[in-house]
Amino acid sequence: MNEQKPISAARDSLSLPSSVGGNARPRPEEIRLKTVEKVLEVDFDNGRSFILPAEFLRVESPSAEVKGHKPGQETLVTGRRHVGIMKVEPVGKYAIKIFFDDLHDSGIYSWDYLCELGENQDSLWRGYLEKLEKEGASRDS
Repeated sequence: MNEQKPISAARDSLSLPSSVGGNARPRPEEIRLKTVEKVLEVDFDNGRSFILPAEFLRVESPSAEVKGHKPGQETLVTGRRHVGIMKVEPVGKYAIKIFFDDLHDSGIYSWDYLCELGENQDSLWRGYLEKLEKEGASRDS
């Protein structure tokens, strides 16, 4: 069996076997952590590729801390302009766990969620910036 190890600054790429997942939904073929650039690059088996900034992944974390336990409980994450990713670990055959340098590590990013983030990055980012402005908050504090 092919053992999957975390990706970090020392090991910046995670190749995923074709047996990952079990349906027709897109699944990643490769995930690359670029620590200097503070991005995660994800190549899906449907030919789509996304460059997902650490700040974007952090503010859109699927964790209960950020999303809440039900609609209406979302928390606006502020002050994460300079957040980085320390490492990424596979979670079973369906997701990854991202360890941010602000010590947030409770979000499980499923393949579907990563693809959704990539496909909707522009509109989600605009929405986030609008919420910050409405709340008088900042990406810096």
